Amino acid sequence: MIISSYAALLALYYIYLSFKVIKIRKVEGISLGNGNNPALERATRAHSNFIEYVPISLILLFLLEYQGLASHYMHALGGLLFISRAVHSSAIINHNLRARVLSMMITFAIVIISALLLLISR
Repeated sequence: MIISSYAALLALYYIYLSFKVIKIRKVEGISLGNGNNPALERATRAHSNFIEYVPISLILLFLLEYQGLASHYMHALGGLLFISRAVHSSAIINHNLRARVLSMMITFAIVIISALLLLISR
């Protein structure tokens, strides 16, 4: 299954984002909340935003694959999802609003396209 590979890559990236949060917490001695630390706030938002959008995206992509969407479309959607989420988290951490907006637009497009394809393929 194609989406299984993208799910695995996204899971590893999620762990990477988790470790970034843990590292800042350890260095700054902040165990709960963000302690009004801007770096920790950015890292936790990058981590949280990732987990807010990836699960629904993967569910939709899994259902498309289950329904038999061609592999090249699955790779396009899965690859774009991984790239958009990586760019988005980096953009949050590095204060790059343009990249953040673009990556969210791509993520929204993936969710909308996937949902519409599921609706029309019934």
